[in-house]
Amino acid sequence: MARLSAFVCGLLFGLGLLLAGMADPAKVLAFLDLAGNWDPSLALVMAGAIGVAALPLNLAQRRSKALLGGAMQLPTRRDLDARLIGGSLLFGVGWGIAGICPGPAVAILLSGHWQALLFVAAMLAGMLIFTALEGWRGR
Repeated sequence: MARLSAFVCGLLFGLGLLLAGMADPAKVLAFLDLAGNWDPSLALVMAGAIGVAALPLNLAQRRSKALLGGAMQLPTRRDLDARLIGGSLLFGVGWGIAGICPGPAVAILLSGHWQALLFVAAMLAGMLIFTALEGWRGR
C-alpha cells in the first residue's frame, strides 16, 4: 500500500508540475526575469501550492504517526546556518541557469530532451559528491 500511495502521489505531483508549466524552462526563466519580460504566473502556482499544503501540514504536525502507520518525520530545526544558505544559493543559481529544478526535471526525463537527461545526471552526480563529502566530514 505504501508503494502504491507513493506512486499515486508522485504521479499527481508530476502532472501538477506539467500542468502548471513548471517543466517548461522558458516559462521558468521568464518568471526569474524580473528586469525584463517578467511572467508572474509561477508565483501564483507557488502561492496556490502553499495554500493547498497548509492544512495537511497543520494536521500532520498534530499526529505522531503517518496515515499509513509509519513514524511522522517532520523537520524540527528552524535555525539558519551557512550550509543551508549555501545550499539554497547553489540550488537557486542552478535553477536560474537551467530554468528547471529537480522535480520537473524528473517529470520530463522521458520526454526525449537530452538536456533533461544531462540535468538529472548532473543532479545525481551532485548527490553522490555530497554523500561522499558528508561521509568524509563525519570521520
